[in-house]
Amino acid sequence: MHMRLNGELSRLLAADSELSYQDYSVLVALTDAPEGTMRMFELGRMLGWEKSRVSHQITRMTARGLVRKRRCGGDRRGAFVTVTARGRKELAAAAPGHVDAVRRLFIDRLTPRQLDQIASAAERILAAIDEACDGSAPDPAGGGDR
Repeated sequence: MHMRLNGELSRLLAADSELSYQDYSVLVALTDAPEGTMRMFELGRMLGWEKSRVSHQITRMTARGLVRKRRCGGDRRGAFVTVTARGRKELAAAAPGHVDAVRRLFIDRLTPRQLDQIASAAERILAAIDEACDGSAPDPAGGGDR
């Protein structure tokens, strides 16, 4: 179900906007961050992406003017990524249709009780993942953040 739902949401998002689901995820994360900026490794950790995936995605989005990348002053390997005005505009245009699709395909299909049960189950699963990863597991974004 998860893969089919994500696939359909991705298809609808691409049909209604210039954004991929990955673009949308990055832009949401950045617009929620202070000043629309995050370190690359923080973005990767938040999205659960490997370092190379983050790097390739940001390279593509930079070329399209959706984000801007700059080096961290004291860390030669580190980089910051910031959402641009164009990125904010594209996200604002895509969000209403995407939110409507999530509501139509998922939220409106469930009762309030079922939604509460899903939220409760998700909290337990995420807590188990956090517990299993307790810092001993490798960072999905890798150590650096080029």
